[in-house]
Amino acid sequence: MPEETVHFDNAREAQDITGKRFEYLARIEEVLGVRLTARDTWLKAEGDPEKVGKALRFVEILRKARNAGIGLREHTVLFALRAFQEGQERNLERLHTCRIDVSPGKAPVFPRTFGQQAYVEAIRGTDISFGIGPAGTGKTYLAMTMAVSTLLRNEVSRIILTRPAVEAGEALGFLPGDMHQKVLPYLRPLYDALYDMMTPDDIERYMLRGIIEVAPLAYMRGRTLNHAFVILDEAQNTTPEQMLMFLTRLGFDSKCVITGDLTQVDLPPYKISGLLEARRTLRAVDGISIIELTDADVVRHELVQKIIQAYRESREAAPPPTEPEAAR
Repeated sequence: MPEETVHFDNAREAQDITGKRFEYLARIEEVLGVRLTARDTWLKAEGDPEKVGKALRFVEILRKARNAGIGLREHTVLFALRAFQEGQERNLERLHTCRIDVSPGKAPVFPRTFGQQAYVEAIRGTDISFGIGPAGTGKTYLAMTMAVSTLLRNEVSRIILTRPAVEAGEALGFLPGDMHQKVLPYLRPLYDALYDMMTPDDIERYMLRGIIEVAPLAYMRGRTLNHAFVILDEAQNTTPEQMLMFLTRLGFDSKCVITGDLTQVDLPPYKISGLLEARRTLRAVDGISIIELTDADVVRHELVQKIIQAYRESREAAPPPTEPEAAR
Protein backbone atom coordinates (compact mmCIF):
# COMPACT_ATOMS: atom_id res chain seq x y z
CA MET A 1 0.00 0.00 0.00
CA PRO A 2 1.49 3.39 -0.98
CA GLU A 3 2.53 5.53 1.97
CA GLU A 4 4.13 8.88 2.71
CA THR A 5 5.52 10.34 5.93
CA VAL A 6 5.47 13.89 7.29
CA HIS A 7 8.07 14.95 9.87
CA PHE A 8 7.14 17.73 12.28
CA ASP A 9 9.58 20.20 13.80
CA ASN A 10 8.91 19.06 17.36
CA ALA A 11 6.54 17.04 19.52
CA ARG A 12 4.40 20.09 20.40
CA GLU A 13 3.74 20.85 16.74
CA ALA A 14 2.84 17.20 16.11
CA GLN A 15 0.43 17.15 19.07
CA ASP A 16 -1.27 20.39 18.05
CA ILE A 17 -1.93 19.06 14.53
CA THR A 18 -2.95 15.48 15.39
CA GLY A 19 -4.70 16.21 18.71
CA LYS A 20 -3.58 15.38 22.23
CA ARG A 21 -4.94 11.85 21.85
CA PHE A 22 -4.76 11.78 18.05
CA GLU A 23 -8.50 12.59 17.98
CA TYR A 24 -8.21 14.71 14.82
CA LEU A 25 -6.74 11.80 12.86
CA ALA A 26 -9.89 9.68 13.02
CA ARG A 27 -11.94 12.50 11.45
CA ILE A 28 -9.35 13.08 8.73
CA GLU A 29 -9.23 9.36 7.97
CA GLU A 30 -13.02 9.17 7.75
CA VAL A 31 -13.42 12.18 5.46
CA LEU A 32 -10.39 11.75 3.20
CA GLY A 33 -10.32 7.96 3.05
CA VAL A 34 -6.74 7.29 4.19
CA ARG A 35 -5.05 5.50 7.07
CA LEU A 36 -3.00 7.73 9.39
CA THR A 37 -0.44 6.65 11.98
CA ALA A 38 1.31 9.12 14.27
CA ARG A 39 4.33 8.59 16.50
CA ASP A 40 6.45 11.21 18.28
CA THR A 41 7.28 13.77 15.58
CA TRP A 42 6.08 12.00 12.44
CA LEU A 43 2.82 11.16 10.69
CA LYS A 44 2.43 8.38 8.13
CA ALA A 45 -0.40 8.34 5.56
CA GLU A 46 -1.31 5.12 3.71
CA GLY A 47 -3.82 4.43 0.95
CA ASP A 48 -4.65 5.47 -2.59
CA PRO A 49 -1.86 7.79 -3.81
CA GLU A 50 -4.28 10.57 -4.75
CA LYS A 51 -6.00 10.42 -1.36
CA VAL A 52 -2.68 10.27 0.45
CA GLY A 53 -1.52 13.38 -1.39
CA LYS A 54 -4.76 15.16 -0.53
CA ALA A 55 -4.45 14.22 3.15
CA LEU A 56 -0.90 15.52 3.32
CA ARG A 57 -1.97 18.80 1.71
CA PHE A 58 -4.60 19.17 4.41
CA VAL A 59 -2.06 18.44 7.14
CA GLU A 60 0.18 21.13 5.65
CA ILE A 61 -2.74 23.63 5.77
CA LEU A 62 -3.18 22.83 9.48
CA ARG A 63 0.56 23.20 9.99
CA LYS A 64 0.64 26.65 8.36
CA ALA A 65 -2.41 27.76 10.35
CA ARG A 66 -0.86 26.57 13.60
CA ASN A 67 2.46 28.26 12.91
CA ALA A 68 0.66 31.50 12.01
CA GLY A 69 -0.75 31.57 15.55
CA ILE A 70 -4.15 29.90 15.13
CA GLY A 71 -5.11 27.58 17.99
CA LEU A 72 -6.12 24.23 16.51
CA ARG A 73 -9.17 23.20 18.48
CA GLU A 74 -11.64 20.55 17.38
CA HIS A 75 -14.15 22.95 15.83
CA THR A 76 -11.33 24.71 13.93
CA VAL A 77 -10.03 21.45 12.48
CA LEU A 78 -13.51 20.17 11.59
CA PHE A 79 -14.43 23.42 9.84
CA ALA A 80 -11.18 23.33 7.87
CA LEU A 81 -11.73 19.68 6.98
CA ARG A 82 -15.24 20.32 5.64
CA ALA A 83 -14.07 23.32 3.63
CA PHE A 84 -11.08 21.41 2.26
CA GLN A 85 -13.29 18.50 1.18
CA GLU A 86 -15.59 20.99 -0.58
CA GLY A 87 -12.67 22.27 -2.66
CA GLN A 88 -12.06 25.52 -0.76
CA GLU A 89 -8.35 24.96 -0.18
CA ARG A 90 -7.38 28.41 -1.47
CA ASN A 91 -10.05 30.11 0.62
CA LEU A 92 -8.77 28.31 3.71
CA GLU A 93 -5.24 29.57 3.13
CA ARG A 94 -6.57 33.11 2.71
CA LEU A 95 -8.64 32.76 5.89
CA HIS A 96 -5.56 31.81 7.87
CA THR A 97 -3.80 35.04 6.85
CA CYS A 98 -6.61 37.27 8.20
CA ARG A 99 -4.83 38.15 11.44
CA ILE A 100 -5.91 40.77 13.98
CA ASP A 101 -3.23 41.87 16.44
CA VAL A 102 -4.33 43.12 19.84
CA SER A 103 -2.35 44.05 22.96
CA PRO A 104 1.27 42.87 23.34
CA GLY A 105 1.31 39.58 25.24
CA LYS A 106 -2.17 38.65 24.02
CA ALA A 107 -2.60 36.10 21.25
CA PRO A 108 -3.63 37.43 17.83
CA VAL A 109 -7.21 36.77 16.79
CA PHE A 110 -8.25 35.11 13.56
CA PRO A 111 -11.73 34.69 12.07
CA ARG A 112 -12.67 31.01 12.21
CA THR A 113 -15.13 30.81 9.31
CA PHE A 114 -15.59 32.39 5.89
CA GLY A 115 -18.56 34.36 7.21
CA GLN A 116 -16.45 35.74 10.03
CA GLN A 117 -13.72 36.64 7.54
CA ALA A 118 -16.25 38.57 5.44
CA TYR A 119 -17.37 40.34 8.62
CA VAL A 120 -13.81 41.39 9.55
CA GLU A 121 -13.10 42.58 6.01
CA ALA A 122 -16.36 44.56 6.04
CA ILE A 123 -15.34 46.31 9.27
CA ARG A 124 -11.97 47.14 7.76
CA GLY A 125 -13.47 48.41 4.52
CA THR A 126 -16.52 50.44 5.58
CA ASP A 127 -17.28 53.01 8.27
CA ILE A 128 -20.59 51.44 9.32
CA SER A 129 -20.91 47.65 9.50
CA PHE A 130 -23.72 45.39 10.65
CA GLY A 131 -23.03 41.89 11.94
CA ILE A 132 -26.31 39.99 12.16
CA GLY A 133 -26.49 36.35 13.20
CA PRO A 134 -27.18 33.79 15.93
CA ALA A 135 -25.36 33.29 19.21
CA GLY A 136 -21.81 32.00 18.98
CA THR A 137 -20.92 33.49 15.59
CA GLY A 138 -18.38 35.92 17.07
CA LYS A 139 -20.27 39.12 16.24
CA THR A 140 -19.40 40.98 19.44
CA TYR A 141 -16.02 39.37 19.97
CA LEU A 142 -14.67 40.19 16.51
CA ALA A 143 -16.07 43.73 16.67
CA MET A 144 -14.28 44.21 19.98
CA THR A 145 -11.09 42.75 18.56
CA MET A 146 -11.19 45.18 15.66
CA ALA A 147 -11.89 48.08 18.03
CA VAL A 148 -8.88 47.28 20.23
CA SER A 149 -6.63 46.72 17.21
CA THR A 150 -7.72 50.02 15.65
CA LEU A 151 -7.15 51.90 18.91
CA LEU A 152 -3.67 50.45 19.43
CA ARG A 153 -2.70 51.48 15.88
CA ASN A 154 -3.79 55.05 16.79
CA GLU A 155 -6.40 55.10 14.02
CA VAL A 156 -9.01 56.20 16.57
CA SER A 157 -8.59 57.92 19.92
CA ARG A 158 -11.26 56.05 21.89
CA ILE A 159 -13.59 53.07 22.00
CA ILE A 160 -17.25 53.48 22.90
CA LEU A 161 -19.28 50.38 23.77
CA THR A 162 -23.03 50.54 24.17
CA ARG A 163 -26.08 48.30 24.53
CA PRO A 164 -29.79 48.92 24.96
CA ALA A 165 -30.61 48.08 28.59
CA VAL A 166 -33.97 46.58 27.73
CA GLU A 167 -34.52 44.84 31.04
CA ALA A 168 -34.11 48.13 32.91
CA GLY A 169 -36.20 50.09 30.43
CA GLU A 170 -35.62 53.82 30.85
CA ALA A 171 -35.70 53.53 34.67
CA LEU A 172 -31.97 53.23 35.31
CA GLY A 173 -32.18 56.14 37.72
CA PHE A 174 -34.17 54.03 40.19
CA LEU A 175 -31.46 51.39 40.46
CA PRO A 176 -28.88 51.66 43.28
CA GLY A 177 -25.29 52.77 42.62
CA ASP A 178 -23.62 55.03 40.10
CA MET A 179 -24.14 54.76 36.36
CA HIS A 180 -21.35 52.18 35.98
CA GLN A 181 -22.93 49.91 38.64
CA LYS A 182 -26.43 50.32 37.21
CA VAL A 183 -25.58 49.12 33.72
CA LEU A 184 -22.78 46.63 34.43
CA PRO A 185 -25.06 43.55 34.23
CA TYR A 186 -26.21 44.55 30.74
CA LEU A 187 -22.71 45.32 29.48
CA ARG A 188 -20.90 42.33 31.02
CA PRO A 189 -20.39 40.51 27.67
CA LEU A 190 -18.56 43.55 26.31
CA TYR A 191 -16.23 43.56 29.32
CA ASP A 192 -15.62 39.82 28.97
CA ALA A 193 -14.43 40.27 25.39
CA LEU A 194 -12.31 43.28 26.35
CA TYR A 195 -10.43 41.35 29.03
CA ASP A 196 -9.43 38.74 26.44
CA MET A 197 -7.57 41.40 24.47
CA MET A 198 -6.09 43.80 27.00
CA THR A 199 -4.56 43.55 30.45
CA PRO A 200 -6.74 44.56 33.42
CA ASP A 201 -4.34 47.43 34.23
CA ASP A 202 -4.59 48.82 30.69
CA ILE A 203 -8.38 48.54 30.73
CA GLU A 204 -8.63 50.37 34.06
CA ARG A 205 -6.24 53.10 32.91
CA TYR A 206 -8.06 53.60 29.62
CA MET A 207 -11.44 53.76 31.36
CA LEU A 208 -10.24 56.30 33.89
CA ARG A 209 -8.94 58.48 31.04
CA GLY A 210 -12.14 58.04 29.01
CA ILE A 211 -10.32 56.24 26.19
CA ILE A 212 -12.66 53.28 26.70
CA GLU A 213 -16.24 54.18 27.55
CA VAL A 214 -19.04 51.74 28.30
CA ALA A 215 -22.55 53.17 28.50
CA PRO A 216 -26.19 52.29 27.87
CA LEU A 217 -27.69 53.41 24.58
CA ALA A 218 -29.85 56.05 26.28
CA TYR A 219 -26.66 57.99 27.11
CA MET A 220 -25.75 58.37 23.42
CA ARG A 221 -28.50 60.90 22.68
CA GLY A 222 -27.27 64.35 21.68
CA ARG A 223 -23.63 63.33 21.25
CA THR A 224 -21.32 63.48 18.21
CA LEU A 225 -18.74 60.69 18.24
CA ASN A 226 -15.55 61.79 16.50
CA HIS A 227 -12.30 59.78 16.21
CA ALA A 228 -14.01 56.81 17.84
CA PHE A 229 -14.65 53.13 17.26
CA VAL A 230 -18.26 52.65 18.39
CA ILE A 231 -19.92 49.27 18.97
CA LEU A 232 -23.67 48.88 19.47
CA ASP A 233 -24.28 45.38 20.79
CA GLU A 234 -27.62 43.52 21.06
CA ALA A 235 -29.05 45.93 18.51
CA GLN A 236 -32.09 43.71 17.93
CA ASN A 237 -33.45 45.25 21.13
CA THR A 238 -33.39 48.83 19.82
CA THR A 239 -36.51 50.55 18.59
CA PRO A 240 -36.40 52.21 15.14
CA GLU A 241 -36.13 55.59 16.86
CA GLN A 242 -33.18 54.46 18.99
CA MET A 243 -31.41 52.97 15.99
CA LEU A 244 -31.78 56.17 13.96
CA MET A 245 -30.58 58.21 16.94
CA PHE A 246 -27.51 55.99 17.30
CA LEU A 247 -26.60 55.92 13.61
CA THR A 248 -26.70 59.70 13.40
CA ARG A 249 -24.18 60.05 16.26
CA LEU A 250 -21.27 59.05 14.00
CA GLY A 251 -18.72 61.84 13.56
CA PHE A 252 -15.49 62.30 11.61
CA ASP A 253 -12.75 59.63 11.45
CA SER A 254 -14.98 57.11 13.23
CA LYS A 255 -16.08 53.55 12.70
CA CYS A 256 -19.30 52.00 13.88
CA VAL A 257 -20.22 48.31 14.23
CA ILE A 258 -23.76 47.21 15.03
CA THR A 259 -24.31 43.61 16.14
CA GLY A 260 -27.47 41.68 16.84
CA ASP A 261 -29.44 38.46 16.64
CA LEU A 262 -32.90 38.85 15.15
CA THR A 263 -33.99 35.51 16.63
CA GLN A 264 -33.58 36.87 20.19
CA VAL A 265 -35.61 40.09 20.24
CA ASP A 266 -36.68 41.05 23.79
CA LEU A 267 -38.90 43.96 22.76
CA PRO A 268 -42.66 43.75 23.33
CA PRO A 269 -44.43 41.99 20.42
CA TYR A 270 -46.03 45.22 19.18
CA LYS A 271 -42.65 46.98 18.77
CA ILE A 272 -40.53 46.64 15.62
CA SER A 273 -36.83 45.95 16.06
CA GLY A 274 -34.66 48.87 14.96
CA LEU A 275 -32.12 46.36 13.66
CA LEU A 276 -34.71 44.73 11.41
CA GLU A 277 -35.75 48.10 9.98
CA ALA A 278 -32.12 49.20 9.51
CA ARG A 279 -31.28 46.01 7.62
CA ARG A 280 -34.15 46.62 5.25
CA THR A 281 -33.59 50.37 4.87
CA LEU A 282 -29.80 50.57 4.57
CA ARG A 283 -28.94 47.53 2.49
CA ALA A 284 -28.29 49.54 -0.69
CA VAL A 285 -26.47 52.49 0.94
CA ASP A 286 -22.84 52.88 -0.17
CA GLY A 287 -20.36 52.83 2.68
CA ILE A 288 -22.52 50.56 4.84
CA SER A 289 -21.93 46.80 4.94
CA ILE A 290 -24.42 44.26 6.24
CA ILE A 291 -22.99 40.80 6.94
CA GLU A 292 -25.42 37.98 7.67
CA LEU A 293 -23.79 35.23 9.73
CA THR A 294 -25.45 31.81 9.99
CA ASP A 295 -25.30 28.70 12.14
CA ALA A 296 -22.40 27.61 9.89
CA ASP A 297 -20.38 30.41 11.53
CA VAL A 298 -21.00 29.24 15.11
CA VAL A 299 -17.68 28.51 16.81
CA ARG A 300 -18.90 27.39 20.22
CA HIS A 301 -19.62 23.80 21.23
CA GLU A 302 -20.98 21.89 18.22
CA LEU A 303 -24.26 21.36 20.12
CA VAL A 304 -24.87 25.13 19.93
CA GLN A 305 -25.00 24.84 16.15
CA LYS A 306 -27.49 21.97 16.41
CA ILE A 307 -29.63 23.86 18.93
CA ILE A 308 -29.85 26.92 16.67
CA GLN A 309 -30.76 24.76 13.69
CA ALA A 310 -33.42 22.85 15.66
CA TYR A 311 -35.06 26.05 16.91
CA ARG A 312 -35.03 27.58 13.43
CA GLU A 313 -36.69 24.52 11.92
CA SER A 314 -39.26 24.42 14.73
CA ARG A 315 -40.17 28.08 14.30
CA GLU A 316 -40.40 27.78 10.54
CA ALA A 317 -42.80 24.84 10.92
CA ALA A 318 -44.97 26.50 13.60
CA PRO A 319 -48.05 28.50 12.47
CA PRO A 320 -47.82 32.29 13.00
CA PRO A 321 -49.55 33.62 16.17
CA THR A 322 -53.07 34.94 15.82
CA GLU A 323 -53.65 38.67 16.12
CA PRO A 324 -54.95 38.57 19.73
CA GLU A 325 -51.93 36.44 20.82
CA ALA A 326 -49.47 38.80 19.11
CA ALA A 327 -51.03 41.82 20.81
CA ARG A 328 -50.90 40.37 24.33
